[in-house]
Formats: sequence, structure tokens, C-alpha cells
Amino acid sequence: MFNIGMSVVSLARFQFAMTTIFHFFFVPMSIGLGLLVAIMETMYVIKKKPIYLTMTKFWGKIFLLSFAVGVVTGIIQEFQFGMNWSNYSRFMGDIFGAPLAIEALLAFFLESTFLGIWMFTWDKMKPIWHSLMIWLVVIGSTLSALWILAANSFMQNPVGYKIDPKTGHAVMTDFFAIIKNQQLWYEFPHVIFGAFVTGSFIVAGASAWMLFRKKSPAFFRKSMRLGLIVGLFGLLGGFVSGDGQMLYLTKDQPMKFAAAEGEYKNVKSPAAWSVVQISNTKEKTASYRIEIPYMLDLLTYHKPSGNITGMDQVNKDLHKKYDKKFGKNMNYYPPVNTLFYSFRIMVAGAGALGMLSLLGLWFSRKRKNTIVKQKWLLLLLTLATFGPFLINSCGWIVTELGRNPWVVYGLLPIADAVSPSTSAAAVLFTIIVYFFLFSFLGAFMFVYAKKNLEKGPEAIDDTIEYDTEDPFSKEAFSK
Repeated sequence: MFNIGMSVVSLARFQFAMTTIFHFFFVPMSIGLGLLVAIMETMYVIKKKPIYLTMTKFWGKIFLLSFAVGVVTGIIQEFQFGMNWSNYSRFMGDIFGAPLAIEALLAFFLESTFLGIWMFTWDKMKPIWHSLMIWLVVIGSTLSALWILAANSFMQNPVGYKIDPKTGHAVMTDFFAIIKNQQLWYEFPHVIFGAFVTGSFIVAGASAWMLFRKKSPAFFRKSMRLGLIVGLFGLLGGFVSGDGQMLYLTKDQPMKFAAAEGEYKNVKSPAAWSVVQISNTKEKTASYRIEIPYMLDLLTYHKPSGNITGMDQVNKDLHKKYDKKFGKNMNYYPPVNTLFYSFRIMVAGAGALGMLSLLGLWFSRKRKNTIVKQKWLLLLLTLATFGPFLINSCGWIVTELGRNPWVVYGLLPIADAVSPSTSAAAVLFTIIVYFFLFSFLGAFMFVYAKKNLEKGPEAIDDTIEYDTEDPFSKEAFSK
């Protein structure tokens, strides 16, 4: 057998990370853009202004493309369960079967069916009924995410199951326990709010770029403001839901929480929060810290007192709990530096997007609309288009790597989940194939979206004046 000097486990994990992150570029994009498009069409129904219909059709084209690419990348991702993770599929099949079947047969069919109706009935339905179609697509996409996350939440916090003594596989005993899983109801809103932010900043960032170039300012100012308003709402929701999720982790997955905060030792109140630090994962020590006093207590317990269980103590507790079943050689420490900085990039990135939202709304307000003159802000908002993708990826890195060494927490280690017949060379080959396929899909998506953007709203309806806003008019300088 051809030996490439790499383990199947490492390659399979890298491939799954690559495909999951790329797929997750498009899932929140399509959910978020779907919401924005639905709001735009609803505004057209209520206000009867043609510009909102143009906005709906214009941004709807990019939404449709993101939906299509998301479906393709999702199919590729599912191939891996049988190719690289067959032991995992056998172990989890009875649990995964129900939510994934419901997702495919109910939620995905709902969104795809009504998406088709929405696409081909512009002149065949009354506006109010046509707008209902896109709202049903948004509901279907949200339900689809719910069922996928129900399966993922079981991997984080197994509930409603028993282990079959003959096969050693997990068997569902309580479907509603899986639906009521606490992990799901912390994870689901956080993901959905993140999707709203993603779609919002795609609209806001792309609009900012066109305003920077002084193209159709009336159209793109209105689009940008809508994106920033919805984005700000999504950021606030993400902050609240994320805060609740981290509080939940202190009890449910204390190792993930301690790693995200870089704490090896138990920390007594007052606990400082490390903004920057370097962890020595071999020595299990941390150095070069920049700390904010009391902040870890405030973030964790919302009061200036409390105790944090460090990774060393959690590692001892996990060995005591699982050594009899999985042996003493298990390493329960996750990749600390990766989790530490992924968490901070996620939080800092969300804060930066929030500040940009407020600035963008302030400078584009009706009373003193000078946004076109703020070149620096428009460029920052353009760059912010890519911010949610980085933030979402960092969030998933914390979620997935934080439960290391488990695929299913406390039940199935990563090393036991890989397909026994898969070779490292085969996995490496598919990694290369997927990489080029993803590169092609990503380039296609970018080029098509840019082409649609360059055409402007005039390509949708050239009977409307989109250049009526003059940044140097008397109104622009009024107080």
C-alpha cells in the first residue's frame, strides 16, 4: 500500500473541516440573504414603491446563487460520512436518521418548492401572495438548520438514547428529548443570528462598494441601510445567545470553556480575562498575558465574583470518569491556542461589525446623508462583507474542536469513528479534488455576484431614477 506518511485520522479530520467550513460559507449566506429579500419584498407590498421591487429582484439573484452552491457543497459533505467516517455512521445512524430525514423531506422540500414558485410567478400572483412564498422559503431554511443542529447538538450533549449491548451503537429512545436538548436551544439561535449578520453584511458591504464608486446612490444607500439595520439586530441577538451558550458550557463542557479562556489552573475570584496570551501545550502553562482584572468573572457569571475550573482539573475529572471504558491514554486537552484565539476573533469581529453598523447608519441618515463622502468608511464596510465568514468559521472551530477528543461527547472518540478500510492516499486524493471543486464554485459565485453587482439595478428596471441622491446637495450639508 502506498504510504504518504500521514494518518487517515488527521487527513479525514482536515477534509471534514475543509468541506464543513466551505459549506458553512453558503448556509448562513442563503438564510440571511433570504431574510433580507423577504423584507424587501414585504416593504414593496406595504409601501408600493417600485424601488423595493427592484431591490428584491436584484439581491434575489445573488440569494438564488448562494442557495444553489450551498446545496452542492452540502451533498459533497454528506459523502464523507460513508467514505471516511463509516464507524461513526454506524454508531450514530439510528440517532441521525430521524432529524436528517425530517430535514430533507420536510424542511428542504418546503424551501425548495416555494423557492421554485417564488422564482417563476412574478407576474402570476398578487404581490402579497408572492411575498408569502419567499417567507416560506426563509421558514424552511430556518427549520432545515434546526434539524441539522439537532443532530449536531446530540454530538455535543447526548440525550434520549441507549447503547445497544449487541452492536454497541447508540439507539434513540426519546425523540422529544433530542428536540428539547439544551445544547440545541443555545446553539440554534446563535447560528441563526449569525446567518442574519452574514446576509446583511453581504448586502451592506456590496452596496458600500457601489456607493464608493458613486453608482446608483439612491438604490444602494437604501440597500446598505437595510443591511446594516438587520445586521445590527443580528449582532445583538448573537451576543445575547452566545453569552447564554458560554454560561451553559461552564457546566456542560467545562474543558471547552477553560480552553477558550486559556485557563489551565483553577481560577478563584477575582478572575482576570486574558486578551492575549501564548499557551505552551506541552508544559500546560500560559505566558505573555495581557489581562483585564475582574472581566472573566463579569463575562462568566455577570458579577465580580465566581470560580473557574481549569483544564488540569477537568482533565483529571474526565480521566476518572472515562478511564475504565476508554483507557488511561486519552488526551482530553483540546488545541488551546486555536480555541483561545478563535473565540477572541469571533468576539472582536462581531464588535467591529457593530461599530461599523452604527457609523454607517449615522452617516447615511436622511437628515445629513454624507455617506458618499466617507470614503474610509465605505472601504471598511466593503471589507466587512467578508467579516461574518471569518466570525462564523471561528465559532464553528470553537464548537467542534472544543469537544476534542470526542466525535460524540463521552461516547465515541475521534480515532474510533474513522472508516477502517479508508487509506491515507485515498483521503488525500479526495482532499485535492474537493479543494479544486470548491475553488471553482467559490470563484464562480464571486464572479457571477460581481457581474450582477456591476450591472446595477438598471438591469432590473431602467424606468426608475437611481441617481437622485446628490451628496453635495444643500440637504447633504443641512443639520
